[in-house]
Amino acid sequence: MTFTRFASFAALALCGLAPFAGQARGYTPQGMCGDYARLDITSPTGTCVALLADEAQGLRAPRRILEVAPGRYWVVDMGSWEPRHGRLLEMTLPTDGPAPRRARFTVLAEQLDRPLGLVIGPDGKAYIGESSAIWRTPIPALGGALQREPLIDGLPGNGTHPLKELAFAPDGHLFVNVGSDSDNCRDTSKRFPLPCPDLAGPKPRAAVYEAVLATPGFKLQSFKPFATGLRNSVALTVLPDGPAKGTVLQGENSIDYEEVGQPPEELNRLQAGRDYGWPYCVGNRQPARGYENRYDCKTTEAPLMLWPAHVAPLQMMVGPTGSRFAGQVLVAWRGHQPPGHRVVGYKLNAQGLPSGKPIDWLSGWDPKPGVRPMGKPTGIAVDRQGRLLVVEDLNRTILMLLPSPKK
Repeated sequence: MTFTRFASFAALALCGLAPFAGQARGYTPQGMCGDYARLDITSPTGTCVALLADEAQGLRAPRRILEVAPGRYWVVDMGSWEPRHGRLLEMTLPTDGPAPRRARFTVLAEQLDRPLGLVIGPDGKAYIGESSAIWRTPIPALGGALQREPLIDGLPGNGTHPLKELAFAPDGHLFVNVGSDSDNCRDTSKRFPLPCPDLAGPKPRAAVYEAVLATPGFKLQSFKPFATGLRNSVALTVLPDGPAKGTVLQGENSIDYEEVGQPPEELNRLQAGRDYGWPYCVGNRQPARGYENRYDCKTTEAPLMLWPAHVAPLQMMVGPTGSRFAGQVLVAWRGHQPPGHRVVGYKLNAQGLPSGKPIDWLSGWDPKPGVRPMGKPTGIAVDRQGRLLVVEDLNRTILMLLPSPKK
């Protein structure tokens, strides 16, 4: 199914989204964490943060990581904000050799267009979201070639939010982020149109779409908006079990006010056909700047939870059963302002929904000259051994949370 093509990629430059910086942004190891270099990043007692790979292994802007088979990890490396610089990599961890060890990589696909989403579908295939298309491939044997199968094309790949996050529901439906074209819908005349053009027509932006895949073969049956008024849903997940099984959760990257404390980010429980307020409303249904007294925010859905302003949720997942993260929703907060740049968890309550205060998994990630840069977590995964993996785009690293060595 195809979207109408939107304007050119040049809009990214107007919105300040330049390619990733070219200079190194490395860490100074602080001893050993297992067989790897240890980084000075705060983690729970009895654990340490290991450096698996950085730009020395060729990483450019890693955004997602996923264990696709035992001991085999796929990494989405966006490359830059320029089109066709992305790659899909396979990472393996060495089991011998001198310490500190480093991960090893092979390139599976190149010239991808600003890829982000990476999930395993109910058919056992890997689904990859590029800026304007979604495709899938069976997972080949180690060293084998991909078999690219197109699924959806013609998605809008221009503007401030071109990245496509993917999340499967227990019933096999696929949810897709189609982010807004701009930060707050202000046009070139610096006016705030009402209605916002992004929300117009049968194929709006600033929305999460639902793809129905029919069996056998998981062919695309329908692809249509599920929920709207969502600025950028790169933090998107579906609860796989429990009393809230099938609930779609979205972490909203809210409008970019310059103030440290405004507006809050949101955790939304998405429901079919509902409006969540962008660009007219922020936070708990409060009017956004430029739309005061012009829109009734009470007609929109209230957030499930408010998060601190500018934490920038860039991925969200449910902790796997049997791991230390079970019963939690994990979130990568990339934001540069406090309390961003950390990885947190929220416990699921009796209703099966995230609640309470955040649990810090990786924190204390402020810049420390000669030791570490500011943390820039963009992606998270938990592997079959229950280990948390974290990727950073700007710092070009892949990290792993491990038990601390015994003294």
